[in-house]
Amino acid sequence: MIEVSPEDFERLVASALDDLPEPFASRLENVQLTVADEPSPDELLRARVRPGHTLFGLYQGIPQTQRNAGYNWVLPDKITIYRGPLLRASNNADDVRQQVRRVVIHEIAHHFGISDQRLEELGW
Repeated sequence: MIEVSPEDFERLVASALDDLPEPFASRLENVQLTVADEPSPDELLRARVRPGHTLFGLYQGIPQTQRNAGYNWVLPDKITIYRGPLLRASNNADDVRQQVRRVVIHEIAHHFGISDQRLEELGW
């Protein structure tokens, strides 16, 4: 497994967020992006991850496409990027950077209401 310090990994996540294209970057609303070492058993269960598989990232919240006039005083959506699984799936530092960018974009797409099925159709 490639080694990347927690601080450097967080910088990769921040860089991926900074590189978001418009109009997405300016339309992020009420969302918190965090980094965790590993997904918890509860997160794996809620995400319906099969045994032997893992999560690279997880979106928890109400997608913008499902928000209505009653959406107020709501805790932020949460996007978690998992360091351990991403490092284990990467071969080198450039691979880590690309994987982090891909996962950040994937989870932010969920914030905008884009499903896994649609992301697959789009080649993600």
